[in-house]
Amino acid sequence: MSTRVYDCLSKISEKIIENKDFLTDLDREIGDADHGVNMARGFQAVVEKVSPDDTDLGAVLKKCGMTLLSTVGGASGPLYGTAYMEAGKVLAGKTELSAEDMKAVLEAAIAGIQKRGKAVKGEKTMLDALIPAYDAYSEKIAAGEDIVAGLDAACAAANEGVEFTKTISATKGRASYLGERSIGHQDPGATSATMTLETIRDFLKG
Repeated sequence: MSTRVYDCLSKISEKIIENKDFLTDLDREIGDADHGVNMARGFQAVVEKVSPDDTDLGAVLKKCGMTLLSTVGGASGPLYGTAYMEAGKVLAGKTELSAEDMKAVLEAAIAGIQKRGKAVKGEKTMLDALIPAYDAYSEKIAAGEDIVAGLDAACAAANEGVEFTKTISATKGRASYLGERSIGHQDPGATSATMTLETIRDFLKG
C-alpha cells in the first residue's frame, strides 16, 4: 500500500495538537503536566522538518524520530524519538507500506521503547497500549486480513490498554512517585500512542 508519509505525519501532528490540553490534563494528575504541550511542540517541528516530497518511509521516520528526540521534553522525547527511529530502520529505502511492514514497524518501535525506557507491560506506560495493539494486529495479519483490518483490531486493543492503565499503579517515571495514588488515572503516553495508531488507521482508510 502506497502512502504519502508526510501527509500521515501531518495528520498525527494535527491530532496531537488538537488534544494538547487533554493530554496535558491527564499528565497533570500523575506527571509534570507537560505531555500534551511537549508532544504538540515536537510534532509541529516534525511537520516543519519533513518535506512533502520525501518518499523514503525509513528516512522520513528517522528524521521524525531525531526531531522528536531534540524537541520533546521529559521522558516522552527519548521514548517517542527512539520508537520512530527504530521504525525507520525497518522501512529504510521503502516507498510503500505492506501489512507485514506495519507489523515490523510496531515490533521495532516497541523494542526501542522497552530498551530505552527499561519498561515492560503492566507498569502504566505507553507499552500497555502498544503491546496489546501489536498482538491484535499480528493475529489479524496471520489470519490473512489486510493492514486496515489489522489496525482496527490494534486500535481496539490499544484503547482497552488505556483503560487498563487506570486500574494499576505506576512504577515508571514521575507517576511512580504517587504509587497507589496513581490508580484511577489513565496514562498520558498510552493515550497519545493510541491516538497515533488511530490516526494512522484513519489515514490509510481515507
